[in-house]
Amino acid sequence: MSFSRGEVVLLPIPFTDLTSRKVRPAVVIGLSSYLGDLFVVPVSSQLPNVDLLLNDWQKAGLNVACGIKSQIATVESRLVVNTVGRLSAKDQAALEQQLRHWLQL
Repeated sequence: MSFSRGEVVLLPIPFTDLTSRKVRPAVVIGLSSYLGDLFVVPVSSQLPNVDLLLNDWQKAGLNVACGIKSQIATVESRLVVNTVGRLSAKDQAALEQQLRHWLQL
């Protein structure tokens, strides 16, 4: 399965205390030079905990209003359970701006 920047995928995300994990949405932000690894940012419906609100969350295949958290992770693509959608051009541009800000690029 191949992935591209801006795709919304479902994958198991561990809790911060690593006691368990739950299948959650995330956005692919890039492909690692190591074959099979993806860079992703998690999506959350807990709006007070997000750093970027998604304006077109329904177009992205999400069921409720969501946003993106400022947590970048590397995951193996084999962990992806499903692809649910794709960010709109507007949300993708906003995410790219946020990534530059978070990474001070």
